[in-house]
Amino acid sequence: MRVLITGMGGELGTRVANLLEADPEVSEILGIDGYPPRRRIDRADFHMIEPTDRRRIVSVVRDFDPEVLLHLAAYEPHAHFGATPARLNTQASAVSTLGAATTCRSLRRIVVRSGIEVYGRRRGASMRPDETAPIDPTNGWGRSLSHVEHLAYETGGLAGVPVVALRFAPIVGPSFPSPLGRYLRLPIVAVSPLAELPFSLIHQEDAAVAAVAAAKGSSSGPLNVVGPGAITASQAVRRGRRIPMPVFGPGWRFAAVSSEVLGAPLPSHTRELLVRGAGADGSRAHEVLGIDPRSTSDVVDQLYRWSDVQEVRPPVRAGRR
Repeated sequence: MRVLITGMGGELGTRVANLLEADPEVSEILGIDGYPPRRRIDRADFHMIEPTDRRRIVSVVRDFDPEVLLHLAAYEPHAHFGATPARLNTQASAVSTLGAATTCRSLRRIVVRSGIEVYGRRRGASMRPDETAPIDPTNGWGRSLSHVEHLAYETGGLAGVPVVALRFAPIVGPSFPSPLGRYLRLPIVAVSPLAELPFSLIHQEDAAVAAVAAAKGSSSGPLNVVGPGAITASQAVRRGRRIPMPVFGPGWRFAAVSSEVLGAPLPSHTRELLVRGAGADGSRAHEVLGIDPRSTSDVVDQLYRWSDVQEVRPPVRAGRR
């Protein structure tokens, strides 16, 4: 099986590559991203290409002629890039990669990264939508993911191959670049105690396992990949022994500015999750992919057990300058 992974430089893409490298059924792996892999790769071939370099991406995809395309190059705002660059890079990568895939003769399967943000959080929306719920995003990240799904299904129709859209809950983990993870790890965390709803998460390792299972499986259509259970922001903060700071209405603007100064920007989709919640029914993915993800509370606990990186300096000997 020849597998092409876009977004392989990110934590999710690199881990997916590691899992596929250990699989004897996978003969060749090629990765594309604008920055190098976060972990060591043993036998995957990596091409560092900017998401906006359409000519090079199209050339590499066509020359490799993958059997399975794992399109993970969906860039969450304020994970690596700001909101506008994340949106533009996500769009550019999807257009170039999926457009080139329509001409690949060996292609037999497409798997794309999406998220439960595509369901939106309008008034009256279900707190646990299943895959039959309508797509109605209410923030920029959800709209970007919805666009990726749309392009993927168009590509699958033209190429005559099945498409799987993995609608992940917010991916969080000890080494995952998540704006939500950074925000919850602040010493003082703004919360909305009178109007907050619970949200679900997925651990970074469980997300990678789900992506590999989808690449090797035979299912098609959307799949909600969600950790069991849910938690509110106040509950998460207390589990992490942080100080909750109640915020109401316009106070969120001050909270957003303060958190950005502290190195944890608060994008609109994260703020929406903290106040209006986010969840989905992940039973179909559990059945189809055979995955058993960690619970949301376990994901939060692991996030807080991750120690801060501290600089270690060699001891200074007496009498030396």
